[in-house]
Amino acid sequence: MAEDINKVMLVGRLPRDAELSYTNSGIALCKFSLAVNRRKKQGDQWIDEGNFFELNLWGRRGENLNSYLTKGVQVAIEGQLRQERWEQDGRNRSKVSIEVVNIQLLGGRRDDNRQGPSPGNSNRSSGGNRQGSGNRKQQGGRNSYESYTPPSQPRQDNYEDDIPF
Repeated sequence: MAEDINKVMLVGRLPRDAELSYTNSGIALCKFSLAVNRRKKQGDQWIDEGNFFELNLWGRRGENLNSYLTKGVQVAIEGQLRQERWEQDGRNRSKVSIEVVNIQLLGGRRDDNRQGPSPGNSNRSSGGNRQGSGNRKQQGGRNSYESYTPPSQPRQDNYEDDIPF
């Protein structure tokens, strides 16, 4: 039997802060929404149409990222569609949400006038895959892939070869 495909990839912004809760068995669940704009032509004009999706991020990743998933932050997600079914007042109900498999924080809020640590442009991946090499040094909310020498030790650039640039 052929394996079916259930994969979703979205890039958008959070319209509100994420909510962290725990199941009865103690598993963390971070719920958040994602707004993704789509341009469509209406008459002679192009307009933006907002699409909103409900997402679930389970376990330790949900706990760790909850404080960064705030209103206005841009993220990229990879996930799978899940359909929940239940009965309420004698009527069958259902809802489709997205179970997050991977998430990357892409940028800060639209208004970068915020206090505290910024995950902006950090390219953090939930799967432990880190991009780039070398030690990272925070500079103005962005990661730099320069080698980092702690301030207590002066940096010494000892090169055996002369580099013309």
